[in-house]
Amino acid sequence: MNGKTRLGEFLRTRRSQLSPDDAEVPTYGERRRVPGLRREELALLAGVSASYYARLEQGHSMNASPEVLDAIARALRLDESERLHLHDLARPAGPRGRGRRPAPERVTGATGQLLNALADVPAIVVGRRSDVLAWNRLGHALFAGHLDPGAPGLPDRRPNMARLVFLDAHTRELYADWPSKARAVVGNLRMVAGRYPEDSALHTLVGELSAKSENFASMWADHRVKPCDVADYELRHPLVGTLTVTQQTLGLGPGPNIVVATTVADSPSATALALLAQAAAEVTAEATAPATPSRPNTHVSDS
Repeated sequence: MNGKTRLGEFLRTRRSQLSPDDAEVPTYGERRRVPGLRREELALLAGVSASYYARLEQGHSMNASPEVLDAIARALRLDESERLHLHDLARPAGPRGRGRRPAPERVTGATGQLLNALADVPAIVVGRRSDVLAWNRLGHALFAGHLDPGAPGLPDRRPNMARLVFLDAHTRELYADWPSKARAVVGNLRMVAGRYPEDSALHTLVGELSAKSENFASMWADHRVKPCDVADYELRHPLVGTLTVTQQTLGLGPGPNIVVATTVADSPSATALALLAQAAAEVTAEATAPATPSRPNTHVSDS
């Protein structure tokens, strides 16, 4: 799907989701055959000609000025993340080399040091496609204790948070309000897809999830954009029960980000997280303990 198609789909979908009442457009009681605003109504709100706006939706124009895009964003009642996404979609694509693969994402030494310093806080390092590049002991125990803790160290075995949320039964059960988490994952992938339109690995991931999950396909078609910055989630952990965590994404520039989970001090959730930390430490200690040497058989027969 090229940039013109993505821009047109986004505009059409968001226009259909904006009712005349929400946009304060009078309808005079007429019956409308389609939901949302008509093209000419949206164009009038944005202060552009109906023919020009129609060309944008049809993919016949990719030279809209920032001022026009901002006017359309205001008419569509887009928030700041959605406005930036609209600008990303309207940006002319650069030259694309055939078969070009995206550069691999790696965890820098500084990021690894920060991850280790957050020993008492669940933390994972995720790439822009939501690949788990690394995690600390508590991050693994909280979000993916059923997986091999050493998996992020090997690129071909890295878990992907989007795949886990939509295709992994354990992760689906972990989130009490799974639809909210799922929408956040899709909204973030939408935003990344607009920012990196030539990322073939991201297109492959979206295609896989669309084919394997009807929920993902439906949410992806909604064209909602949502950065995964800060959100509260109730988790139903199989070891320590129910707890509420605040997930925050700590931006580290253009590279991978660290996602941390915190709890309110002196709360039942903080107690549950402390119990999980203790259990994770015990598992690690058992796994790293030197094997006990076998004792020689000193039994002496009576015969």
